[in-house]
Amino acid sequence: MPLVQFDLVEGRSKEELQSLLDASHEAMVDAFQVPDLDRYQIVNQHPAHEMIIQDTGLGFERSKDVVVISLTSRPRTEKQKEKLYQNLAAYLQERCNISTEDIIISITNNGDSDWSFGNGKAQFLTGGL
Repeated sequence: MPLVQFDLVEGRSKEELQSLLDASHEAMVDAFQVPDLDRYQIVNQHPAHEMIIQDTGLGFERSKDVVVISLTSRPRTEKQKEKLYQNLAAYLQERCNISTEDIIISITNNGDSDWSFGNGKAQFLTGGL
């Protein structure tokens, strides 16, 4: 936890995807202080015509390497979120050669009762976590 989904244009190699996932997880561990084995990542690949990602008037130049990162997480502080945004931009640029203009991040908050990690139990509520 958090649950992280990546939407991107299809065509990256298995190694490129693994690098993206590893760098993103390291950014999360550093910013949110989650345990290293707390890793839930899903990659969704789309044909280019299925992703229309414009610049919202900020002057960004998007490329075919655009990646939309959607996180579902328990509440985090603004400082933690800003650190995550900075980490993701830096790590993905350095390790994956993805322009910072091609990285879009959205966080959706939920609570302890919104998670079950298996066995039909709400582990945050029952004390399992």
